[in-house]
Amino acid sequence: MERNLALKLMYNGTAYHGWQVQKNAVSVAETLEKALSTVVGHPVKCTGAGRTDAGVHAQVYVANFRTTSRIPCDRLPLAVNTRLPDDIVVVKATPVPDSFNAIGSCRRKEYTYRIYNSRLGNPFYVDRAWFYPRHLDEGIMGAAAAQFVGTHDFRAVRSVGTETRTTVRTVYYFDVERRGDLISCRVCANGFLYNMVRAMVGTIVYAAEGKLSPADIPAILDSGNRTLAGPTVPPGGLYMTNLWYDEDVL
Repeated sequence: MERNLALKLMYNGTAYHGWQVQKNAVSVAETLEKALSTVVGHPVKCTGAGRTDAGVHAQVYVANFRTTSRIPCDRLPLAVNTRLPDDIVVVKATPVPDSFNAIGSCRRKEYTYRIYNSRLGNPFYVDRAWFYPRHLDEGIMGAAAAQFVGTHDFRAVRSVGTETRTTVRTVYYFDVERRGDLISCRVCANGFLYNMVRAMVGTIVYAAEGKLSPADIPAILDSGNRTLAGPTVPPGGLYMTNLWYDEDVL
């Protein structure tokens, strides 16, 4: 009998060209599918919670796949992890209803963008936080971030990539916190457009640099003009950090 299984996993995305399977680049999905198919004894197709870009990390990620294998859920993570590289780890496997789909059943997502804000770099944050040597005022960044909260058309902060039916999304919170030299920007929404988080972070950094005011952001969103917002910041500082489902998969 076929089961639908949800996997909770985490990965360091530095070596991968994102989650999505690609023709000529190594992806997280392809690496995971190969390991899973060895364990369950048949080809596997995984559906992931979202298309994280090349170099982006996930502290929390969910994927689901179908299998006829009888291997118990408590044994599956260990079995798969022995066949995975060290930068991808399956944490939990859960049987889910047939209708469960890692992306379609996801209610909301949280990403965290980390900035290492110090005059001197730190080798332990290479590809794990964006090194930014000029001092950033996290108070101004927070005031700018607050302008994104709510239901808006986010066309002005997306890169042209995957076409979507609508560019309207709801952002539930966008919080900025500094601990020492590390600034964390946490944003939660019911969905994200291509590069949306990285463009939002670029925009609040622009505000801290004085290139725009937090009060300018509503007009930038209304304009839908990508060139008025800040730049798309590098991928290495971005992490998927939380997901919300009705099912107990986390």
